[in-house]
Amino acid sequence: MARPGSGLNGLGYPPQNLARVVVWEWLNEHGRWRPYSAAVCHHIENVLKGDARGTVVLGQVDAQLSPYIIDLQSMHQFRQDTGTMRPVQRNFYEPSSAPGKGVVWEWENDNGSWTPYDMEICVTIQNAYEKQHPWLDLTSLGFCYLIDFNSMAQTNRQSQRKRRLRRRMDLAYPLIMGSIPKSQSWPVGASSGQPCSCQQCILVNSTRAASNAILASQRRKLYGQGGNAGATGTLTTVRQSNTFAGTSLWSPTSNSSGTNDNNISVGGGQAKAEQVQVPLSKANFPCSPAMPSLSSHGHHALTINGQNNLNRPGTQRISMGTARGAIPPGVPALPVKNLTGSGPVHPALAGLPVCLTRAPKPILHPPPINKSDLKPVPGINGMRRKTKKKHLRRGKNPEDVVRRYTDKIKVAPDEDCTICMERLSMASGYEGVLQHRGVKPELVGKLGKCGHMYHLLCLVAMYNNGNKDGSLQCPTCKTIYGEKTGTQPPGKMEYHVIPHCLPGYPDSKTIRIVYDIPAGIQTSEHPNPGKKFSARGFPRHCYLPDNDKGRKVLKLLIMAWDRRLIFTIGTSSTTGESDTVVWNEIHHKTEFGSNLTGHGYPDPNYLDNVLTELAAQGVGEDNLKD
Repeated sequence: MARPGSGLNGLGYPPQNLARVVVWEWLNEHGRWRPYSAAVCHHIENVLKGDARGTVVLGQVDAQLSPYIIDLQSMHQFRQDTGTMRPVQRNFYEPSSAPGKGVVWEWENDNGSWTPYDMEICVTIQNAYEKQHPWLDLTSLGFCYLIDFNSMAQTNRQSQRKRRLRRRMDLAYPLIMGSIPKSQSWPVGASSGQPCSCQQCILVNSTRAASNAILASQRRKLYGQGGNAGATGTLTTVRQSNTFAGTSLWSPTSNSSGTNDNNISVGGGQAKAEQVQVPLSKANFPCSPAMPSLSSHGHHALTINGQNNLNRPGTQRISMGTARGAIPPGVPALPVKNLTGSGPVHPALAGLPVCLTRAPKPILHPPPINKSDLKPVPGINGMRRKTKKKHLRRGKNPEDVVRRYTDKIKVAPDEDCTICMERLSMASGYEGVLQHRGVKPELVGKLGKCGHMYHLLCLVAMYNNGNKDGSLQCPTCKTIYGEKTGTQPPGKMEYHVIPHCLPGYPDSKTIRIVYDIPAGIQTSEHPNPGKKFSARGFPRHCYLPDNDKGRKVLKLLIMAWDRRLIFTIGTSSTTGESDTVVWNEIHHKTEFGSNLTGHGYPDPNYLDNVLTELAAQGVGEDNLKD
């Protein structure tokens, strides 16, 4: 199988005559690197040749990517209309692999359109396909899917759901020869000109300032130890770009050669690298037990052997010896300038107390589970709920709803109605706009629970603009009157106990919730009636601890599902896609075995927080029946 970074020589970068296929990728909200299309990668490479610190406008090659730009200096994708930033990386594959041949493997989503696999998976599938394997198990890559080449189908080993897959030919990804150009990665140094105030530049500059402050502090410590720096030599190394991975540790070795050079070489690194030279002195490495003593008669080498694969689990820790102090909090794993300012070099190679680890991948799902191991949740009847159109309740008269929850005020106070912003002693701002028999524009009502006062006609207008489900919500304090329902599309909710523990709950099994909503057509209650809506990422798996509080949360989530409050149709805050099914302000934990995205465990406050969010939707503990 073609792996990124293969074919490296002892210095950690490919030989001059080695051809490589370049694939640019962006990091999604699930921690997966998603490839850009071949056409987009060609466009990025063309811009990179002209200006390695420039900006790539993706809309110039793909109209669907018009809001996005890539800043090659910070190696981030920036969405201009929302300010969302995502890391990008430049990966390398063998010319004989799938991207080198222009082969794309895709699966059919709920909309009937096709989604490409991650590049690592695409390469794996193509490799098995070329070897004429009848099937391929993706478990080793962290996915519980089985690929059947005879039926050209993908099967979820947990849910047994099948999807079609296809293999199509497209433009081959760009091919490059020779040494790798400088990779762009969070440069640290003095900026020129007036700094920009956009969100993208603020992030880059704040990171730059933090790195400079740490560097200055370390320089004071290093050079303040005395004037005898010792023998000076040359440090030769390979700088790697955004992500560091691998399986080997730094291991010092020494030999004698009668020279005055102290060399550090990095072998087996990822194909994104550059060779830089840095003056080396004892001041750079103040912890003498970490390295052999440097003298004018010794030649010392520090080597790394191992491979660096961005798409595989693994950790590379760089340590300069046991005498080094603990890593101070807040030290970023970011490339900074070397101590002379001559060029970018990683802080670990400049003697700074930094530990570099490849960001681990989130554990989204538990190990495979047999259906016989799925048990009902204690104290809750059944294991499935469905929401259909017949469950919707409509036909409430607006005037009756408003009168049910308000008391008339004979003498209106001299204050504003926060709906129309007219004085309560004056007529409603909806006078002449809205006409309702029996509701005069000057009538004022006070809501029963919270006591806030509004024009009755304003409350009628607010109700007509809402879900018209027979409930009211105070626009000032958000108190809910009646039973609030939402606009969640039809779907199903399943829940059961699985025999695995969540981080932070070693003594409890786990409640797994599976939401499944298909794509469909929007109705009159949705933003764009008659238009199709998408449903990305379904079925969605969520997790709760199987204890008393976790079961209480589940009961309230079932109630919220029945009231159609869990999801709605809107614009995704992560992808920017409109007319799609999105979460509706009730947070769920979708990460099973880790908490890298903030949507996992351990999180000791989550159960209390979600109870508060449910109560804000009118689904409180007082709704539970004994």
